[in-house]
Amino acid sequence: MSEIGPRESRYGLAEAGIVYPGPVLWNLTTAQLYEAAVQRSEGLVANAGPLVVETGKHTGRSPNDKFVVREPSSADKVAWGKTNVPIDEAMFDRLHSRVLAYLQAKELFVQDLYVGADPNHRMTVRFINEKAWHDLFVRSLFLRPEAHELQDCVPDFTVIHAPDFHANPAIDGTRSDCFIIVHLGKRLIVIGGTNYAGEQKKSIFSVMNYILPLKGILSMHCSCNYSREGGDVALFFGLSGTGKTTLSADPERILVGDDEHGWSDEGVFNIEGGCYAKVIRLSQEAEPQIWEATHRFGTVLENVVMDPVERELELDSEALTENTRAAYPAKYIPGCDLTGMAGHPKDIVFLTADAFGVLPPVARLSPDQAMYHFLTGYTARVAGTEAGVTEPAPTFSTCFGGPFMTLHPGVYAKLLGEKIERHGAKVWLINTGWSGGPATGEGQRVKIAYTRAMVRAALNGELDNVEYQRHPVFNLDMPTSCPGVPAEILDPRQTWADKAAYDAAAANLAGMFVENFRQYHDQVSQDVIDSGPVG
Repeated sequence: MSEIGPRESRYGLAEAGIVYPGPVLWNLTTAQLYEAAVQRSEGLVANAGPLVVETGKHTGRSPNDKFVVREPSSADKVAWGKTNVPIDEAMFDRLHSRVLAYLQAKELFVQDLYVGADPNHRMTVRFINEKAWHDLFVRSLFLRPEAHELQDCVPDFTVIHAPDFHANPAIDGTRSDCFIIVHLGKRLIVIGGTNYAGEQKKSIFSVMNYILPLKGILSMHCSCNYSREGGDVALFFGLSGTGKTTLSADPERILVGDDEHGWSDEGVFNIEGGCYAKVIRLSQEAEPQIWEATHRFGTVLENVVMDPVERELELDSEALTENTRAAYPAKYIPGCDLTGMAGHPKDIVFLTADAFGVLPPVARLSPDQAMYHFLTGYTARVAGTEAGVTEPAPTFSTCFGGPFMTLHPGVYAKLLGEKIERHGAKVWLINTGWSGGPATGEGQRVKIAYTRAMVRAALNGELDNVEYQRHPVFNLDMPTSCPGVPAEILDPRQTWADKAAYDAAAANLAGMFVENFRQYHDQVSQDVIDSGPVG
């Protein structure tokens, strides 16, 4: 075995069960990983500098292939079910042993990185990758230790990613040849059968969603920024496609992070050190900061189409997938706070992209409503973005991150409620979706300029003293005026030509809300239940 790189750890791979690997490339720099990825034909360098890769048949997460090992230290805490599917410990051990045997004599890439910007709540994670570009991906997304810290690095958690190893469901107990398995007791994640790098990112988030709440820290699927003037902190919760990354990358505010954060007694801290932005149809005019970041050396572009000769990016193309992604360090966003830490939030924004076109573009939430909508985690998929989706389809993802919540939803909701009450945070619901009708009909997407104006008005206090009216179905308080926004779009019913059609669509969606929320009735007060829509 040869170990290459001046930053290898004394705590070697034998501790992870890899006894006879081939060359081990420790903590290579970004440039070195570029060279390795290109030499190994893993990707191509685009004209502007990013590394462009394709992930094959898996162009997104594989939630049905994710498992959590049922073992004594965590069995009574994990919310077992569709999200956290149990796998027997003995079955995991056999599959793990087969992966380790597969990795013997292979060239491996290792990155030792931090997860959690707050040193008091930080975790050291060792990523062991079969491919160079996966090492570059995690290096772009997580926090890098100083060079002198690496020699004595002892990981708190280990991730082994072997994309070219395929499970045999008949003997491994998996559902397909792909698998993502978390063993909380052994502090180990093993991934195989998929090249989609987001599995590494999200499996670590699932782990932090287990560890942090048990310490009284709320782990959150949200972005965070604060004002340049007063440092007023804002959180943005939202599922993919709702604008979480776009709205937090505001040139008038300082970005803390775009996706995952913890909220401790001291304030908010970024779990990561980079951004993972969806870039399909990315506009330089509408989203200049993210556009610039995607056109830089050090950025990894997943499944973005590129002209093979000129190496120009074709960001509008969905030839490979709708889920095209860019992974880049947070420092690529101008003015980003590289400490990854901020104070307690003054405002919390829940983002939804309502493809039915019935929710107001902005509404103020009471604390009870905040609990209701946090547990609901609503957005809607649009026809054409997923196979089989021909009409707007509702998605309810608890805590705006259901697939990554390891504990029971009530644990996170209780922590959120306590922190809102303790720190007096205001909560807003912003609909970045459709108005005037559904996405499949007369509806038009709310202009991003209007959405930005509504968010800024909420964060700047300009909506604190305006007149509000109550939505009769969703029980939401809607402002009747907002700087920079036409008053006629603030009441969604008034944007529909057919008012009866609006009433029917609103009642239909409200019924979906009510039915979905029944699962939480035994976890919340009657006041929270009554704060939701009228079904």
